[in-house]
Amino acid sequence: MKTYQIVGIGNAVVDVISQSDDSFLDLMGIEKGIMQLVERERGEVLYAAMNARVQTPGGSVANTIAGAGALGLEAAFIGRVHDDALGRFYAEAMKDDGVDFVNPPVPGGELPTSRSMIFVSPDGERSMNTYLGISSELSSEDVPGDVAGNSQIMFLEGYLFDKEKGKAAFLEAARTCHKGGGKAGIAISDPFCVERHRVDFLLLIENELDFVIGNEAEIKSLFETDDLEEALAKTAAICPLVVCTRSGDGVTVLSEGTRIDVPVDKIVPVDATGAGDQFAAGFLFGMATGRDYGTCAKMGNVCAREVISHIGPRPEANMLNLLREDGLL
Repeated sequence: MKTYQIVGIGNAVVDVISQSDDSFLDLMGIEKGIMQLVERERGEVLYAAMNARVQTPGGSVANTIAGAGALGLEAAFIGRVHDDALGRFYAEAMKDDGVDFVNPPVPGGELPTSRSMIFVSPDGERSMNTYLGISSELSSEDVPGDVAGNSQIMFLEGYLFDKEKGKAAFLEAARTCHKGGGKAGIAISDPFCVERHRVDFLLLIENELDFVIGNEAEIKSLFETDDLEEALAKTAAICPLVVCTRSGDGVTVLSEGTRIDVPVDKIVPVDATGAGDQFAAGFLFGMATGRDYGTCAKMGNVCAREVISHIGPRPEANMLNLLREDGLL
């Protein structure tokens, strides 16, 4: 029976990326800089309007797990795809990234494989329009007990909270991981996701999870406050480990009464897609290999810096070499 250093559960989404200017976003009615859920028909319209498309396997936690796999961790991903062209592409691409994709594509699936149309502006900001498709139907039946129960770290994706089946899958994955002696945590994913499910999010964090990773807006959204320090204190009161990324202002880590602030080197992004996902990959790599939280945050910053230097949500460089260059290995 295989033991995994990290297992993710989340939406298996094919990212379709193209570059566009603000006038195009206005023309298509796309709100800049956020993730919007779209219906199938709207997704087809946006897909047809994209120029010079780049196709890559995506999904927030899937990107994190792929990044962790690129760093050499034994990694697996739990997700749901249709047995269609995009679904087969996704499954094979995850394997190519060194990640065990443990759920085979579903033959005769009820919906097509999920996809996200991502428009990258000249300033590097990304506007995501996601058709969730079959991935939103993920349920407890898709969580293999031998995978969840043999994971050192289980990382959950907040977006799956939009359906009751996803919430149930979360609970099963976290509890099975704990029974096997592992730790479970969540990527908050999006402030709008928090607004839709705040009570359930807070109950999960307080009663089931060992760590939370989110950005400033997401952490503040948990407690409906504009005061980050207040939000951090309240989150730390219900969770043993809180990790907050603050873009160019660095990273704050709160762990059982201890605070660590780690600065970042500001650079102009080529494409901000995947910055938070790859930060999490670096941070969790550090956790899985026994580093202190300050070093974990630095590793996360290196991974985020690499991914925003090019188009696409997953690393292109040898990340272990970059960590060595920064004196972190």
